[in-house]
Amino acid sequence: MSQLFIPIILFLGLIVLISSFFTVKQQTAAVIERFGKFQSIRQSGLHLKIPLIDRISGRLSLKIQQLDVLIETKTLDDVFVRLKVSVQFKVIKLKVYDAFYKLDYPHDQITSYVFDVVRAEVPKMKLDDVFVKKDDIAIAVKSELNQAMMDYGYDIIKTLVTDIDPDAQVKEAMNRINASEREKIAAQFEGDAARILIVEKAKAEAESKRLQGQGIADQRREIARGLEESVEVLNKVGINSQEASALIVVTQHYDTLQSIGQETNSNLILLPNSPQAGSTMLNDMVASFTASNQIGEAMKNNPKKGLPKK
Repeated sequence: MSQLFIPIILFLGLIVLISSFFTVKQQTAAVIERFGKFQSIRQSGLHLKIPLIDRISGRLSLKIQQLDVLIETKTLDDVFVRLKVSVQFKVIKLKVYDAFYKLDYPHDQITSYVFDVVRAEVPKMKLDDVFVKKDDIAIAVKSELNQAMMDYGYDIIKTLVTDIDPDAQVKEAMNRINASEREKIAAQFEGDAARILIVEKAKAEAESKRLQGQGIADQRREIARGLEESVEVLNKVGINSQEASALIVVTQHYDTLQSIGQETNSNLILLPNSPQAGSTMLNDMVASFTASNQIGEAMKNNPKKGLPKK
């Protein structure tokens, strides 16, 4: 009979021996209790506990965790805004006991502190300041959380205000303001470009006129120099300056006639080369107009007779 119980006892002993060994994963801490009382904290690796006396009460992760908290509050200028605050935290390796026994729900505790800080800071700011000073809000949240959670064995790594979402009507108004500002800037750039074009065009026209005037002046100097040389050549052959000037004018007159004769569509009127040419032509034009007026008056007085036949 005793031989029958030996295998059973050995089997149960083997089970108890195997159950006394346990492993703890990397970046994890295990809390061991003996008869319901804290015994020790075991880090990663293979460990041994007393069967039926010691038990693993719980395990805590030592990795960095993240909690996203959504808070809705009102700004100083009475705008309702929704903020998303991300909190990164972890259990301090040397304070696993505090983290396990002092605080049951760390997420709820952290959420409460984030709500308290954000709803204390944001109502002091206008909406534009909330966007500008979001880092200041995150620093205030981290400072408050560190002071509170350090006693519970938690370290706050970083806090970030990841999203700021104003009321829908406020966002629409902000979009309209931004669009009008962009249009204003675009119009200003277009106006500056137009002014630059006008200035550059005026500069180009001024430069063109300056060069044109300089060209005319150079042309006149060359003509004067050519006339001077022509007079000197004529003086050398015994022609005085007055006769030389008259000869040059006559020569230029016939050169002009020759150049006009080569043009078929010219409507230029040339005067004879004499001092009385202008007055003579004017007298002839006046006489022609007078005769034309007399003929017209005669035709009005005798409309039936008409013009005399030749």
